[in-house]
Amino acid sequence: MAFDYKKEYKEFYMPKGKPEIVDVPEMNYIAVRGKGDPNQPGGEYKEAVGMLYTIAYTIKMSKKTDHHIEGYFDYVVPPLEGFWWQEGKEGMDYGHKEDLCWISVIRLPDFVTEEDFRWAVQEAEKKKGLDLSKVEFLRIREGLCVQCMHTGPYDDEPETVSLMDRYLAENGYENDFSDDRRHHEIYLSDVNRTAPEKLRTVIRHPVRRK
Repeated sequence: MAFDYKKEYKEFYMPKGKPEIVDVPEMNYIAVRGKGDPNQPGGEYKEAVGMLYTIAYTIKMSKKTDHHIEGYFDYVVPPLEGFWWQEGKEGMDYGHKEDLCWISVIRLPDFVTEEDFRWAVQEAEKKKGLDLSKVEFLRIREGLCVQCMHTGPYDDEPETVSLMDRYLAENGYENDFSDDRRHHEIYLSDVNRTAPEKLRTVIRHPVRRK
């Protein structure tokens, strides 16, 4: 059976519907940076997501090519994630999505090296005729965070964020946003196949003790 990161690392992908503190270790990602409303048809965000999945599946299917990755094992491609912010603001203004900056990412298995990543980019560009110059190999260590499962439409996320903020205030923590520590979302549902009220999204914020 293929290794499923969501099931094997439930503490990072399957939190409960109430806030909790978690210490997130360093992970490697396929990443694309951009700016603008993610809901814009044919926009930069949707193009970025397509690039991420192209590389993710090129690496997953490398077992059928001449490029053999040391330590490779069969796995389920991890879920799409995103780091979000708006310049000059702490938190998220959901009424002005055109101002959103983002880094859209998909986690890489630990056995994938930067060399393997570069091979996948070149392989995908050659086979699919795509320009994948925006795709990068990115290491992120989030460290101490608060997270919570949000169930429902993305525009209702402020309710869950308020719950997280109250939890921090009651337990001796505070948000610790910076240029390196952002609002983080992990998308566990297929937005094209799931009713808005049933969407499941992990919301994670960087924190520190007061």
